[in-house]
Amino acid sequence: MRQPRAWLAALGAALLVTCVPPLVSGGDDRTTGTAIPGLRVLVPNAPGGGYDLTARTAVKAMEEAGLSKNIEVFNLPGAGGTVGLGRIVGERGNGRLAMSMGLGVVGSVHTNRSPSTLADTTPVARLIEESDIVVVGKNSPYRTIQDLIRAWRAGPRSVPVGGGSSPGGPDHLAPMLMARAAGVPPRQVNYVPFDGGGELTASILGGKVGFGMTGVGETRDQIAAGELRPLAVTGARRVPGIDAPTLKEAGLDVEFTNWRGIVAPPGLSDRDRDRMVALWTELQRTEQWQKALRDNGWTPAFLPGDRFRAFIAAENGRVASVLKELGLA
Repeated sequence: MRQPRAWLAALGAALLVTCVPPLVSGGDDRTTGTAIPGLRVLVPNAPGGGYDLTARTAVKAMEEAGLSKNIEVFNLPGAGGTVGLGRIVGERGNGRLAMSMGLGVVGSVHTNRSPSTLADTTPVARLIEESDIVVVGKNSPYRTIQDLIRAWRAGPRSVPVGGGSSPGGPDHLAPMLMARAAGVPPRQVNYVPFDGGGELTASILGGKVGFGMTGVGETRDQIAAGELRPLAVTGARRVPGIDAPTLKEAGLDVEFTNWRGIVAPPGLSDRDRDRMVALWTELQRTEQWQKALRDNGWTPAFLPGDRFRAFIAAENGRVASVLKELGLA
């Protein structure tokens, strides 16, 4: 009787292994509990811009660190990011969608009178802060920030400034604040908006604008290649690897930094919201992300969940005040 009983025990064990799913996932998601199968990250501007660079860099770091896999990044540009914002708000309850965003979307909501606002989203995390940079093409007559300011004062409309965001965004606010400090009336500034840093860089190199204002990370490669010349950075400190003074060092009383983060659709379940926040929180601890911060000259500025919600509300009030003060809203 021992043999039949042994055979039955073996059969039962085999059926148990076949029918019961494994308790841990296989593949590249290595038991971190952060994986969101089918996650998609929306970029609300064109490829090559700051939101695009931030999203693709973060996703690459996540996948290399084994936090999740097969994450799709896709672009939905338009109206300074508010087209993408409308898409996110319309995806209520979708725990597998996130959007890369930042100060530019805060401003665009005001200037485009968007029916959707960031208050309608689920804030996930602020990720980074970044200085803007004043750049010209390699053949530009402006060798220093002082050269540029002299020409700008003499004829504001004849020296157009290009930015990788729509009016109200960081690349628009920064030159307006710089103009005011330089004695150039903001209403006389000839600002030319582009949908992201990629389009802006091409226009600077093509001589379509007198100078550009955008994020440092979007210009590093062209500066290193000698195609763009940096004249100044807008933050409180010089940027490592960039041979340019701060605006304050150049005599202009301006300090300005941009920031970027992640939001998700409204109406997420507690489980989906917590899982989304956990994924972007865990990213901060990875060697891959820390290296990306150094490589791009980004300042870590992590704020998760409700703390990010409070920050967005404060930024919304600040941007509205600045736009009104400059006579631009």
